[in-house]
Amino acid sequence: MSLVLLTEDDRMLRGTLGASLRAWNFDVLEAASGEEALTMVAGDRPDLVILDLGLPGIDGFETLRHLRSFTYAPVVVLSVRDTLRDKVAALDAGADDFVVKPFEPDELHARLRAQLRRVRTDDPPPPLLHYGPLEIDLARASVTLDGEGVTLTPTEFRLLDVLIGHRGRLVTHAALLESVWRTRPASALPRVRTFVQQLRRKLGDDGARPRLILTEVGLGYRWIGDDEDLD
Repeated sequence: MSLVLLTEDDRMLRGTLGASLRAWNFDVLEAASGEEALTMVAGDRPDLVILDLGLPGIDGFETLRHLRSFTYAPVVVLSVRDTLRDKVAALDAGADDFVVKPFEPDELHARLRAQLRRVRTDDPPPPLLHYGPLEIDLARASVTLDGEGVTLTPTEFRLLDVLIGHRGRLVTHAALLESVWRTRPASALPRVRTFVQQLRRKLGDDGARPRLILTEVGLGYRWIGDDEDLD
């Protein structure tokens, strides 16, 4: 039996949809916010996530970006937003499908079954990573260095998310601009360099002798840190 996490802040809709999911023989977890969803995904490892975009606190788009840094569980977005721009933005942020509210239950059920048939063979990074004195909690968007909290801006953490999510692989300047800043102009390239420098400094990495972020001159950056299992 598949485990589904339903993330919806509307209590009435959450109750109705949760009942439908159980009638379809799914085990169901329920979350009312993005923060709750991230914690549950990290701890309970659901097979699929249903996600509303209009959440309190961390919105659906930000929740998606965090989820994609540590899980490949399919994410089906439910939203009243029905513009092409919103759909493309959700899919680019990591959604696997987009269903507009109101929806037909039978169609949603079919879409969920289709997503669960997909098999991902990739090995996503675990939610808690250790690199020497550096600890990165992807699920809670927190970083500590030598036991002290490191304050990252939302943009810096998105940049970290993308680099770790592609660990060992080159992430081009264009890909970073698109994934982190939702822009592509080459004139924005200095922004990438500035944020990478700031991130290195906060993570205790040395650009001249990098242990975490390697510069591929003229191309982009590569996360080269080796996670240490401390258990």
